[in-house]
Amino acid sequence: MNILNIGNRIIELRKQKGWSQTDLAKAIEASRDMIGKYERNDNLPSIEVAFKLADVFDISVDFLLGKGKHSTYDKETIKRLEDIESLDQQTRATLFNVIDTFLRDSKARLAYK
Repeated sequence: MNILNIGNRIIELRKQKGWSQTDLAKAIEASRDMIGKYERNDNLPSIEVAFKLADVFDISVDFLLGKGKHSTYDKETIKRLEDIESLDQQTRATLFNVIDTFLRDSKARLAYK
């Protein structure tokens, strides 16, 4: 039993790109049969294949596996978080104040719907 359920993520990501199993197989240099096995959760991709999948889908391996600190974030979100972490303390505090204001306002709007 595959508790990671990578297959559903692969299917979802493949369909978002409009790719067939054959298209994905060509992109990662694998066989269509192996893609089918991954999608049915009959087999787990090797580490090498997991990295290839992450690269072609432009996601992190954490996202593919559904595990880890950033498993729900795509690469763009992770890049933004890393950029924020590299800001000086005062700039980060200002940015967080702006974000907090937007979040507070959004929550208030939802509460009054």
